[in-house]
Amino acid sequence: MSGGSYNYLYAHVNGLEAQSDDITAMRDRLTELAQEEVPGASRAASLTQRILDLFDLAEACAKELKDVWLAVEWHDSFDISDGGLKRVFTEWADQQGDSPTVIASKSTA
Repeated sequence: MSGGSYNYLYAHVNGLEAQSDDITAMRDRLTELAQEEVPGASRAASLTQRILDLFDLAEACAKELKDVWLAVEWHDSFDISDGGLKRVFTEWADQQGDSPTVIASKSTA
């Protein structure tokens, strides 16, 4: 089998926020309702903002994983060798020490 083992997951790293405009609008409306002192609206706005923040983190993580996801997909489709897969992982791992998303994900845990 060639290509598409994971539906080209690596190619969709920018699509995680498909609903972000709607969620942002909802957060804004919930904030307005909170200002009108509607019970629970402040917490709902806060949780909605948290979802947006998590989308941002998820997208950053997915972008960081793009090369790894691509390599695994190609390897599992027999498009690159075991050595090619290991090479991608080695290069990726060497870049991870000071990664902003690794640091951010630790702070949100």
